[in-house]
Amino acid sequence: MIIAHLLDMDGVLVRGGQPIAGSVDYVAGLIAKGEPFQIFTNNSRFTPEDHAERLRAVGFAVQPEHIYTSALATARFVELQKHGSSAYVIGDHGLVEALRQAGCRITEFAPEFVVLGDTISYHYEQIATGAELVAKGARFLATNPDATGPTERGSHPACGAVAALIEKATGRQPYFVGKPNPFMMRNALDRLGVRAVDTIMVGDRMDTDVLAGLESGLKTALVLTGVTKLADIERFPFRPDHVVECLADLGQIIVNQ
Repeated sequence: MIIAHLLDMDGVLVRGGQPIAGSVDYVAGLIAKGEPFQIFTNNSRFTPEDHAERLRAVGFAVQPEHIYTSALATARFVELQKHGSSAYVIGDHGLVEALRQAGCRITEFAPEFVVLGDTISYHYEQIATGAELVAKGARFLATNPDATGPTERGSHPACGAVAALIEKATGRQPYFVGKPNPFMMRNALDRLGVRAVDTIMVGDRMDTDVLAGLESGLKTALVLTGVTKLADIERFPFRPDHVVECLADLGQIIVNQ
């Protein structure tokens, strides 16, 4: 029986900053029934407070504690690896704030980690500095493997693409903490206090959302309002438990299980 939801944000709840039809009511129903959920995103640019405020502005009655980002997962990973460590950060304030709250010191002088996240303003000097520090022995982390991210002008290179640049320059592979890494999923389940078998992962991407749910033992649902289209499913060797046109169509399926 499904008692908890992990809901991807972009492509499931919103598209281009606007709510997808039925998604506001679906989330409102979860809140009204007191059902546990987390809104999941690989976007490390913003803090949970920022994400919640942006969602509230378009009708979602959510709070920061409903949001779980790859920045939070990355900060948790760093904290577990070495509490009180240091990091050089390439990314926006959402990632920097998460690391600082986890007790990580932000520095470019002999950091123990180089942490790469999302930003709409990657600077060559920062990338070059990060590559130099990785080559000298800093451990290389990245918040997510997404090669592109949506902007108002279309898709732009994102964290995964810049990580590939540093990898090519240094010969050192990054460790990606965000989806589809099960580490992010397990931390979200711990926050909710629920079991994987009682949780469904709802996303719009086969290669991150569905794969992450599958590898973490969750039920999975693919919505067709985002990146993956129905014809794309055949390209993958795995399948979601459910395929629906939009999030609003999922409710009846869960009720009938």
